[in-house]
Amino acid sequence: MVNIDTVYQRVLALANKEQRGYITPQEFNLFANQAQMDIFEQYFYDLGQFLRIPGNSTEHADAVSILQEKINTFETSVSYSYVNSTEIPENLYRVSTLSYDLSGRNVMVEKVSQKQLASLSAGPLTAPSGRYPVYTLKEKNIRIYPERSRYITINYIRKPLIAKWSYVVVGEKPLVNTGASDYQHFELHPSEETKLVLKILSLAGVTLKDNNLYQIASAEDSKNIQQEKQ
Repeated sequence: MVNIDTVYQRVLALANKEQRGYITPQEFNLFANQAQMDIFEQYFYDLGQFLRIPGNSTEHADAVSILQEKINTFETSVSYSYVNSTEIPENLYRVSTLSYDLSGRNVMVEKVSQKQLASLSAGPLTAPSGRYPVYTLKEKNIRIYPERSRYITINYIRKPLIAKWSYVVVGEKPLVNTGASDYQHFELHPSEETKLVLKILSLAGVTLKDNNLYQIASAEDSKNIQQEKQ
């Protein structure tokens, strides 16, 4: 977790330095969530890249282990009755596994595309069956083949909760309100604090039409990314 008030105060201090401009709480919250999702989605691109290169024998320096630790925070599961089709969980980002119980046996359901489904269904030996089922994911719906009612379990990576710096106005100045029901810290790993600050500043630089702020923040962010990948 990264404390959202700490990030907010750092962003304001850096943006206001040399009178660069003021970022409103509304703007900050908007930039904050875009920055959080950018960093979160980058985990998966980086993981794919690092899996293609030899790992590091030192556990705490192994990029794959570090990324998996960051992603594991968002692992969750849900089980419910399935009839014909079902809507995916609202906070789903990626399905890890989908399974169901068949006479005491846990059956894994393989994800396929519509094209693959048509090809599999055309052959008597490859057609989906109770023991070798498949599923398709289209927009917000999951469909399992062969189609029948069953109790399914979806293990998936969820999206981060929406970060929000909640506040009250005192003397025309917004002050943090940690007791608000919608006050929410960033769910990213603590090591991402500086990256969040830089990404938010970069986005703010566009809004404030401050090319220097945008370029400085973007350059620093790029430097940090390169260091992580070395």
